[in-house]
Amino acid sequence: MKIALIGATGFVGTEILKEAVSRGDSVTALVRSPDKVEKLNAVTAVGADALDTAGLAAKLKGHDVVISAYNPGWGNPDIKAVHIAASKSITEATKQAGIKRLIVIGGAGSLYNEAGGQFVDGDGFPAEYKEGALGARQALNDLRNESDLDWSFVSPPFGLAPGARTGKYRLGKDHPVFDAEGKSAISVSDLAVAILDEAETPKHIKQRFTVAY
Repeated sequence: MKIALIGATGFVGTEILKEAVSRGDSVTALVRSPDKVEKLNAVTAVGADALDTAGLAAKLKGHDVVISAYNPGWGNPDIKAVHIAASKSITEATKQAGIKRLIVIGGAGSLYNEAGGQFVDGDGFPAEYKEGALGARQALNDLRNESDLDWSFVSPPFGLAPGARTGKYRLGKDHPVFDAEGKSAISVSDLAVAILDEAETPKHIKQRFTVAY
């Protein structure tokens, strides 16, 4: 595949980049700082601004799929507003580029708990992540009103950390996937496996999904 990867230098984006290359895909890494993109075969680093819709659309043309691991940065004081605006821009740019398939990596905060509420609305949700999680939730809600694209939204589990690539994972939709010990976690390497599997063999068109061991 020819993949346009937005946010290729981030925590998740870096692993998606490596996983895609290992599968023989060619990747255009669209980032704020191209010099920070890992030098790999079949990877082209391109400077891009997610808020510049027309400029981004021009750089997306000719790809088979857009994968967005965009994050404004947890230290951004306007993270919620910027995330929402950038997500809308990425969606519109994908359409302007004539690409049908868009996979967006969001957050776990919009997953539902056993009581039927979303975790981000709970009293115990970490304050330092709340604004970012609210932005990601709105991005998901906006995608749910998008009828032209074959989009998928990926919510990682709350337990997401560096770790080995096993190639194993279990899928869920709007609720966390727990193991026998009540944990919901996965390595970022295996999250990347799940995302590339979805890109290659779509199972969640116009749906949100989540993964864990």
